Parts: sequence; C-alpha cells; structure tokens
Amino acid sequence: MQLTLWTYEGPPHVGAMRVATAMTDVHYVLHAPQGDTYADLLFTMIERMPRRPPVTYTTFQARDLGGDTAELFKDAARQAMARFKPAAMLVGSSCTAELIQDDPGGLAQALQLTIPVVALELPSYQRKENWGASETFYQLCRHLVYKPAADKPAKARPTCNILGPSALGFRHRDDVKEITQLLNQLGVDVAVVAPLSASVADIHKLAEADFNVLLYPEIGLAAAQWLQRQFDQPYTKTVPLGSHATRDFIAEVCTLTGLPQPAQDPSNAHAHWYAKSVDSTYLTGKRVYIFGDATHVVAAARIASQEMGFEVVGLGTYSREFAREVRDCAKRYGVEALITDDYLEVETQINALQPELILGTQMERHIAKRQGIPCAVISAPVHVQDFPARYAPQMGFEGANVLFDTWVHPLMMGLEEHLIGMFREDFEFHAGAAPSHLGSTRPAAENVAPVRTEATAAAPAPVALTPTPSLSTNGIQAVAAPAQAASNQATWSPEAEKELGKIPFFVRGKARRNTERFAQDLGVATITVETLYDAKAHFSR
Repeated sequence: MQLTLWTYEGPPHVGAMRVATAMTDVHYVLHAPQGDTYADLLFTMIERMPRRPPVTYTTFQARDLGGDTAELFKDAARQAMARFKPAAMLVGSSCTAELIQDDPGGLAQALQLTIPVVALELPSYQRKENWGASETFYQLCRHLVYKPAADKPAKARPTCNILGPSALGFRHRDDVKEITQLLNQLGVDVAVVAPLSASVADIHKLAEADFNVLLYPEIGLAAAQWLQRQFDQPYTKTVPLGSHATRDFIAEVCTLTGLPQPAQDPSNAHAHWYAKSVDSTYLTGKRVYIFGDATHVVAAARIASQEMGFEVVGLGTYSREFAREVRDCAKRYGVEALITDDYLEVETQINALQPELILGTQMERHIAKRQGIPCAVISAPVHVQDFPARYAPQMGFEGANVLFDTWVHPLMMGLEEHLIGMFREDFEFHAGAAPSHLGSTRPAAENVAPVRTEATAAAPAPVALTPTPSLSTNGIQAVAAPAQAASNQATWSPEAEKELGKIPFFVRGKARRNTERFAQDLGVATITVETLYDAKAHFSR
C-alpha cells in the first residue's frame, strides 16, 4: 500500500460493502476502528442512494486494544441481528482491524445466529476493491445457492440470470434495464439480477436458470465460473458495449438458447449511422488514449477503432487481475498496455502521447483538464456527476447512442471553442464590440482597452501563455501546461508556446511532437517561433 492523493480502487472490504449495499436483505458487520466508517459517504453522497448502506462497525478505539476487542465484535453482531433482522450476514475486518487478528468468522459462528453467516477473508494488503466485490459475491453463491430439483418444470421461454452489477458501479442500474429489455425482445426471461437488487431468496435460486449473462467480469466472473462448474450452467463471454459487441452478444444468446437471431438492428440504433454522418467524419483518425477497468477499456478500444474511426495510441488498466486480457487487446492496436494503479504514471504517458481525446476515469478527467484535452468518462472510479438522474446506459444499442454522444461532443465543442478563440480579436467579435443583434458597433465603455502611450509601449509587456481551449465534462475550461517530457528535450520559449496555442487543438499535439523532434535532431536547446515554423516547413515537404 502507498500514500497517494487519488486511488483507482479502495481496499477489498469496500468491494464487500458494494455487494452488501446492492442487495436487499444482507447485512455486513465490519470489524473496524474509529475512522474507517466511511460507507455512508461512498453510497449516499456519491451514488446518492436514498438509504444508508447496511454496514455495522465495531468502531473500536485505541484504548480498546488493551481489552477484549473480540467481545466488541460479538456485541456489534448481536445488535445488528436484533435491529436489522437480515436474511444473511457478512462478517469481516477492515485493513486496520485485520492486523489484530480477531477472526470475525469464528466469533460469528460462536454466536450461533439463526441466519446464514458468510465469513470474508479479504487480504487488504494484497488485494483491492473489485477483487473484494468478486470474492464476496462468489462466497455468497457458495454458501447460499441451492441445488435445483432434478425434474425442473418446463418453461415457455428460456431464462437467464444477470451477474455482476453492484452498488457504486458505473451506470450499472441503467445497463441492467437496457439489457433486460434486449433479452425480453429476444424471447429470454431474466430470472435474477445479482447482486444488484437481489435478495437472499434470489441467490438461493440462481442455479435454476438456463444460463447466466455476465455483464461485469470484474465482479461476476468468479461466481459465473463456479455456477458453471457446479451446475453446468453456461455464461456469456461477450459484454454488449458498443454496436458491434451488442450484435455479437445477441448472436451468442441466440446460440445458447436456440432462438432465431433478429434480421436487423432496432430503429433506435442511431450510433452506427451517426458515426458515418458528415458531422462526424472529420473526427476520423483522431488519436485516443483509454484507461479504466479492464472490461470498459477493452470494449472502448474496439468501439473507438471499429465504430468511431479513431486511432488508439495508448491504453491501460488498473485491474491487475485482468492484465493479460488488456495486454492482448493492446497488441491488436500495436501499442503496449500500461498496467498500473498509479495515476501519475498514467499522466506521464498521456503527456508523452499527447492524444486528442482521453477516455478514462474520474482521475483521467482531472488530468485532461490540466492538459487541455477533451475527455469522456467510461469507467469507475467516478464522481457524483456520473450517476445522472436521467436514463444513460452504456450497454446495448441505446448505450451505443450514449457512448457516441459522450465521446464525440467534447471533440466538437472543443473545436467550437478553438474557433471562438481564433476570432476573439476580430473587429466584430472582440471583447469591446457591442452585441451584434443591437445593430451598433459602438464599443462598450467598460471593455475599451486603455490607449497605449510611448511609455507603456517601451515597457516590455508580460507574455501570457495562451490557454488551450477545451470543454471538459463539467464545462470548466482548463489551461494546458507545457508538457516537457524528458530532461534532454528542448524547452519552449513563451512566444513559441503562445504561437503553438494558435494551432487547432486537434493537430496541436502532433505539431508539438514534430517540433520537439526537429529541435532535438538539430541540437536546438530552446524552441522559438522561428523553430516552430522551420519545423512546419520541414515536415510539409
């Protein structure tokens, strides 16, 4: 573990909280010191849930360490049972309480509660949040799933479970709704969605369905594999993110069920046509950088390359458990995957690559603001604004529409801001000009620039760096800091930086890289305006 300003994943007991909070009648008793009690902040402030998470803490203090902390845990478990009356209980330790080795599982068993108790062994110093959610869901299935009857009743339609959605997940609520509708249209009934909105009774009957739909492998893969081993229950391998993947998902479901495959896309599948429309074709070839959880990164790379016509110049993930899949994906696009949970390494790579669009997490959104690069959030961890009140799925055909809007609009609005900045000093548009609809060209008095005298003309005016126009997801314009990569690289003079800022944002990164390479080849230490134009002439030949 390391001290850091930001983190992509919390400790594994946060993953267990996500599963417990997603379900309707499970309670989590967490052996934790005072100060580790932040579940309310995660779920009620970020996801804006209308209820408090079902988590009870022992909240022992320093003075309790000289006494019987085990008794504190037993008291907390008894009180949670009496107060909340759950149908099942999860017990475990936070990363700090793990050090005192009180064995919550053994203590809970000694209480002889009348409900199932699932003890969680979550190694906080080796694993992280998504693994904790996966392990929690897997242990719940192992302890609670009933073996189906040998003579299953005949069903009019095939049935499936949807596995993986949880609390604090990126658009999980809307994805479940979209995929449920899609499955119903195909002729498949959804029996159980778990862990999101599932009860203990729902977990009991997971094995009764014909197959499982795995939407989020980071959370549901271990459970899906266990159900396949124990009950010969197949699961889907395709995650329906993007138009192409949604068609592949439909084909896979139809193969599993023997249902006929639809002949064409539904009428609301706009993204495929919009990506080929005249408003989007000028975006073809834009350089995109992708970082997030493994599922969304692999899907986003395919969408960016095959559906949007972008060039994937870099990608990576913080999901170390799925590093192999992400590396295999990176090879298909001729790049090397970055596997890290250090946001500073991600920022360093973005500085070096200078992409024209970033697809990432809340952390990459902040990086993009500083660099003046358009950005769209595609993966957790996310901010409160990524839990919108509106319906905004990422999966299915409607999800493909949402992805198109989310990815393309920052580029379009960035171009608009660049044009506004380009014509800011025009006689019709400068700050001193009156609004054009008033039919007057009289300058507004408060905006008239002071008359420049000989004295002021002689004094050298400070040169400000030109802000790089960018529209981030929250509408705040960011100022791009000069990206100086290596120590042996030429530095930029203020005048050259200002001139570089006049170049359109969607080719500015390429102009910067070419100029720096030109200067390095010639041994130029400081890039001036002349160097910039010499490089332009050189690469235009």
